[in-house]
Amino acid sequence: MKVQQTTLPGVLLLQPQTFGDERGFFLESFQSQRYRDIGIELPFVQDNHSRSGRGVLRGLHFQRTRPQGKLVRVSRGSVFDVVVDINPQSATFGQHVAATLSDENHLQMWIPPGYAHGFCVTSDVADFEYKCTDYYLPSDEGGVLWSDPELAIEWPVADPILSDKDRNHPLLRALIQTENT
Repeated sequence: MKVQQTTLPGVLLLQPQTFGDERGFFLESFQSQRYRDIGIELPFVQDNHSRSGRGVLRGLHFQRTRPQGKLVRVSRGSVFDVVVDINPQSATFGQHVAATLSDENHLQMWIPPGYAHGFCVTSDVADFEYKCTDYYLPSDEGGVLWSDPELAIEWPVADPILSDKDRNHPLLRALIQTENT
């Protein structure tokens, strides 16, 4: 497996080894010892799978008091995947990393607990799969507005398809001020 550090502490871009021939391909999407060897040691407690159409944007999500680490990948289609540092004490606060994850490049992103995450579908349909290190708690969910100008994310779509919740998340600075009062 190839491991690429990103500009955000602990966020990794992973390229699992793929074996292919005229019949197709094989890869291990997760193997606990191999991931422990690269520093991903938290236990995974929940696997999720979402399907979305072109232009759907989900995010930017996080959990407030029980943050989730996420190992994300795309099993069908392609997404523009984004991670944002939301820790005001961090030297990289407000910065983001982004990568295209697809069923062709087989890339994975490791997102440690404490970051906001989102993605936008760039293919006709995408199956997005992710392993989580803590359980999803609706009452603990938070979000940052996908189009926050301070984040300067260059999303591949100008007018995404959003849920009402994602359309109404606060700006990062407003979120931090609210949570610190």
